[in-house]
Amino acid sequence: MLSIAPALTGLLLVCTGLAQAQQTYPNRPIRIIIPFTAGGTNDILARLLGPKLTESMGQQVVVDNRPGGNTVIASQALLASAKDGYTLLLPGNSHVLVPYLTNAPLPFDPIKDFAPVASLARTGLFLVVHPSLPARSLREFIALAKSRPGELNSAAPGGSINQLATAMFNNLARVKLVHIPYKGSAPAVADVMAGQAQLSFQTPATVLGNVRAGKLRALAISGETPFADPKVPTFTQAGLPGFDVGLWFGLLAPGGTPKSIVDRLNAEVAKVLAMPDFREKVALQGLEVFVSSPEQYGALLKNEYEKFGRIVKEAGITAE
Repeated sequence: MLSIAPALTGLLLVCTGLAQAQQTYPNRPIRIIIPFTAGGTNDILARLLGPKLTESMGQQVVVDNRPGGNTVIASQALLASAKDGYTLLLPGNSHVLVPYLTNAPLPFDPIKDFAPVASLARTGLFLVVHPSLPARSLREFIALAKSRPGELNSAAPGGSINQLATAMFNNLARVKLVHIPYKGSAPAVADVMAGQAQLSFQTPATVLGNVRAGKLRALAISGETPFADPKVPTFTQAGLPGFDVGLWFGLLAPGGTPKSIVDRLNAEVAKVLAMPDFREKVALQGLEVFVSSPEQYGALLKNEYEKFGRIVKEAGITAE
């Protein structure tokens, strides 16, 4: 008869090792993967969060930009890592939007294969244009777009909420803007400022400095609250009701990460989000702190995934 003692001993050792690792977590640096190039809102938020978590948790938190593949490259990098809390992903809505904006089947399930850790912040989207464009208001821009169908290029990261914003704008305003995909917001914005593209849907954090400097013109912002400095009306106020495309950002771990580690990370993030100086820095970027439990963030992911599916179908948006 075969002895099962060695197998049981091995299993016991594995379980004991896992328990000890959880008790001493963290004992080495933590990596946050960003699915876009440096300079975008995800990157800015991670670099504000990282030093605070480093101080709070006693281990360095590093930012790792992995752009490309409509954010799939970054997600795969996370899922290839150990389920130990030392590698995290900081996506936005793009995480649950990508399945609807790409023809290639995803090598993972955006809900089942990831462990929600914590939400971080949310914000609206500016519509920004090159200052040379003869449109100083949203109504003037829509009129211009209608007179030049297929001629105005909208620069945005591929597989992102920015891309969806372009498609929804086309549907609501009955115009034909052309989506030009980029690996991140920073190169997309750079091309708009250089005149290589005419417009972009971007978060205030990404473009605010250039708007204030006059290098870009903001025509409207999504959401229910107009932007104060500079004064930018909502899309509803500016003449396009129904355009409500906002962003949220959060942290994900690989599915199967121990709940004790997820809960520890959530508690540490919540402490940072409550710090007055952190909240002030986030507000300066046009972001609003958004606190949640892992369960609440998980419910948001699922609801947004289903909502985007309905939006894409109703708007007749096709994958690229």
